[in-house]
Amino acid sequence: MILMASRALAARAESPGDYAEVYGAILPQVSSPVIIHWLGEMFDPALGGYWGHSDLDDATDVCLSIISDYAEKIDGIKVSLLDAGREVEIRRRLPDGVRMYTGDDFDYPDLIRGDEVGFSHALLGIFDAIAPAASAALQALDAGDADRYEKILAPTVTLSRHIFKAPTRYYKTGVVFLAYINGHQDHFRMVGGQEGARSATHLSELFVLADRAGLLHDPDLAAERMRRVLAVAGVA
Repeated sequence: MILMASRALAARAESPGDYAEVYGAILPQVSSPVIIHWLGEMFDPALGGYWGHSDLDDATDVCLSIISDYAEKIDGIKVSLLDAGREVEIRRRLPDGVRMYTGDDFDYPDLIRGDEVGFSHALLGIFDAIAPAASAALQALDAGDADRYEKILAPTVTLSRHIFKAPTRYYKTGVVFLAYINGHQDHFRMVGGQEGARSATHLSELFVLADRAGLLHDPDLAAERMRRVLAVAGVA
């Protein structure tokens, strides 16, 4: 089970102690270890100041203190702050047995490969969009072929950074668009009209980057659906 960051808690909490109280009430009740998700405000502005601090150093200390107090109830933490250095710092400070799950859609190849001290497990939004490449890359890494791992993922990073560029909270538009042009769904519509959250220029560049990364399963279908999207935008 994943314990998502709570908008309600972020809105009502008045101090780090409120976070400790809420997590302290929930975690003892779980029947099996859970994954805590720390979602940064670039993904959801309502989550600014999570853990009771706007300063990330202080917020990190509160988060790690709670994890330490309930380590036996926590499988790991997913960190979605788009800050590779901070993720590595947190990873190295986690109690034994608590995993780091990367939510960094900018620097995931290095974080997953890891270093001499440790590595991050993958629990990434971008893996939905790059599933074939991610599968091949992880199999290569499991086989000890780090060079092939890097070669496969390198072009996907440029694509991912484009999909998750600011305002990052609209990344789902790019993920759904890629699903549409690859034939995984028969329309490009989203709840609340979020298919319009990114410009035709943004989607056009996404199309090119997906092609360069080898992620267009049926290029003819993808091209035809790209034309439909452009036509709606008034591009002949």
